[in-house]
Amino acid sequence: MNQNDYVKFLTEEVVKYMHMSKDEKQQRKESKPSKKSSFYWFGLLPLALKMFKRKRINNH
Repeated sequence: MNQNDYVKFLTEEVVKYMHMSKDEKQQRKESKPSKKSSFYWFGLLPLALKMFKRKRINNH
């Protein structure tokens, strides 16, 4: 992909975004995953550890 194609792609995406209504932008934003969750940043390992810890606490 040369530089001209990249600029063309970016321009098309910006124009698409500018033509979206506020409702469409809001739906698009809500469909993205939350960045507050630990497994978003660090994978599933923290989630697995949390579930394991919760299981051990509930069994005792």
